[in-house]
Amino acid sequence: MATSVLLGVAAATDAFALYAGVVRHRVTGDLLARSSDEINRADDLYDVAGTAQMVAVAAPAVVFIIWFHRVRSNADVFAQDVCTRSRGWAVGGWFVPLGNCWIPYTIAREIWTASAQRAPDGSWREVSAAPVKRWWVMWVTALVLLRVGSTMQNHAHSPAALQRATDVMFVCDLLMLTAAVLAIVFVRKLTAMQHTKAVQGPLATV
Repeated sequence: MATSVLLGVAAATDAFALYAGVVRHRVTGDLLARSSDEINRADDLYDVAGTAQMVAVAAPAVVFIIWFHRVRSNADVFAQDVCTRSRGWAVGGWFVPLGNCWIPYTIAREIWTASAQRAPDGSWREVSAAPVKRWWVMWVTALVLLRVGSTMQNHAHSPAALQRATDVMFVCDLLMLTAAVLAIVFVRKLTAMQHTKAVQGPLATV
């Protein structure tokens, strides 16, 4: 699936950014012992990693939102009484300032619920939403740290301050990597749930 593949590429760039963060941390921690070439290489590597992340996030973001809208549309077919927001919110919710920290999550939870098969007796079948929760917590936490780390970097006027900012961004990149992996899990599981429900019908076979 294209969504999973592109998320995998994003995860790879996050891993590269982690490496660049380690290199920069070492250099900024001992500037006096480093040559200007070493310092420049570390800075260049860090900049390249940051640019790669921005480029690698763009395509997955577009494809993910298209996929998100599609599974939201499917949810209406499976259970019309579950989703409380219209299909348009599956796209627009990502662009609402502050609201994008929780609107997509509530939509994802409702899609997940609507996509679960019912038990053989027709009763509602509870399916753990842990994949949704884990992905979203990591994603939002990473976004918060990204804002904090970027601010620290912009105001870093000493090697120690720059190193602290680099450390915050390292944790951010680690969370971004984790969020990308968890997003792949979420995408694959939800897609499988909807495929099963579409092919086998609404009642669970197990």
